[in-house]
Amino acid sequence: MTDRARGFAREVAALREQAPLVHCLTNIVAAGFSANALLALGASPAMVENAEESAEFAGVAGAVLANLGTLSEERNRALRAAVRGAEHSGTPWVLDPVAVGALRHRTELAADLVRSRPAVVRGNAAEVLALAGNGGSGKGVESLAGSESAVDTARKFAGENGCVVAVSGEVDYVTDGTETVAVPGGHPLMAKITGMGCALGASTAALLAVTPDAPLSAAVTASQVFAEAGERAGAAARGPGSFVVEFVDELHAIGGDA
Repeated sequence: MTDRARGFAREVAALREQAPLVHCLTNIVAAGFSANALLALGASPAMVENAEESAEFAGVAGAVLANLGTLSEERNRALRAAVRGAEHSGTPWVLDPVAVGALRHRTELAADLVRSRPAVVRGNAAEVLALAGNGGSGKGVESLAGSESAVDTARKFAGENGCVVAVSGEVDYVTDGTETVAVPGGHPLMAKITGMGCALGASTAALLAVTPDAPLSAAVTASQVFAEAGERAGAAARGPGSFVVEFVDELHAIGGDA
């Protein structure tokens, strides 16, 4: 067994044993799927997104996901409060800069949140390029650029901001600015499921909660989990609908205790 394979097995086992509480501020189209993905992996999801409670809740959670999907004034305040709470308490957090670059407000919000030092930034190529100020080519939440096109930018952004950057696509790339890991796999039907990337961000947060000092490894393991579950689900599914069912079942099976 390779070191990475041992790390994968160890981190998935730790997640199932510790069942970390993951505070998810995510978009309305992804909340249910993300919560089910976390439960299947063994984490405990909490979808608290009001500004009055999110800062306090970030202090008791194992990790926080700040997803900029469907923004509103209330959700903006909750996101900022949760990130402040995570920063104050030392809770690791993941920034998912959904559709930045396409709209000015969320691009400015994402750039502001980066100053609070996320442990991991997870996005598609267009989002990562836009967050780094290098343009980006997206259609809504979809990227028109391949993940490989953002690797150099991701590496530079990670080094400058002291975080890990995970670029999802046909091949996921995860970098801390020094080391870059490519994670192939998955299935084309994953691109047909609403909230798949958001669920990956939530799962990255769950793994970060059990390996807070190893954000690169946590993000790589999350991509590997999704790639493996996607391949298996795609082999059994008849289409996007049955793929969702198969995928959640495969997440539950990863680690061998289904």
